Amino acid sequence: MMESLPSRTAPATSLMRALHSRFDPSPIFDDPWGDRLVLEAERERMTERVLVRMDKDARARALQRPNTVLDDFLLTNTALPGVVIRSRYAEDALREATIKGISQYVIVGAGLDNFALRRPVFSEALTIFEIDHPATQTMKVQRIKECGISLPPSVHFIAADLANEDLVSALACSSFRKDKKAFFSWLGVSVYLTRQANLATLRAVATCGAPGSELVFTYVDEAEFAPNTSRSPHNENADVVAQIGEPWMSGFHPDEIVDDLSRVGLELVENLDGKAMWERYRRANSTLGQPPASLHIALARVGNGN
Repeated sequence: MMESLPSRTAPATSLMRALHSRFDPSPIFDDPWGDRLVLEAERERMTERVLVRMDKDARARALQRPNTVLDDFLLTNTALPGVVIRSRYAEDALREATIKGISQYVIVGAGLDNFALRRPVFSEALTIFEIDHPATQTMKVQRIKECGISLPPSVHFIAADLANEDLVSALACSSFRKDKKAFFSWLGVSVYLTRQANLATLRAVATCGAPGSELVFTYVDEAEFAPNTSRSPHNENADVVAQIGEPWMSGFHPDEIVDDLSRVGLELVENLDGKAMWERYRRANSTLGQPPASLHIALARVGNGN
């Protein structure tokens, strides 16, 4: 992300969640706020970027229906299945965590996540902490106000650049309780950070999360970053986001993730690749495509030693 600008990828993922909710015949995730939080000016910029990437003939056809250009692009984007499934998976895990008594929810790299606006019934007793880059956080809070929404005192916004700041320090400036178990979600973020920053964030979760706290996070197979890697759907999306100033930087090796987590004080509970993610929800939705195999979502837990 450019140092002083809001995230450019956050609006795209927000719109994907909303479009899935509206257009999929059997949506697995209901997001009525995803499009309302995106400014019209940002939609126009996104549409222009889509048109620029088209050849002359495709652009001429698209301009016959200019109002659908962005929606059509996002609905057919290879990233959409992963964006939707990761959101559903995280909230399924969160629901289970609340049954076990977890009462704090920390959204790391929150972007335009709108859980605090939707507030499912199971989340009524949760205290929510949203952490993101100051520019993105400012834009989001302003947009929520423009929508006429007043959030309850149980929702806290924490501005922090996790590429340069420590999660423990960020949470220390809030009412977060280190002596109470928490659930952390960290979706679509690790790929934009260095390995060092990623390990530091994982270690911070283990440090500030009481034993039994849980974390859901996504990562990309480190093999995607190897020289001369064949072009996969993930590579193509990486090229696009790099051009708008948010390049991919690192991943994890799936066969080393257990050891990586153990070294920072976390225990792996589950690790799904793109195919396994799709298998988990395909009975509920037969139209959603399969995420790239190199995309992974993992559930980890803070061990008793922390």
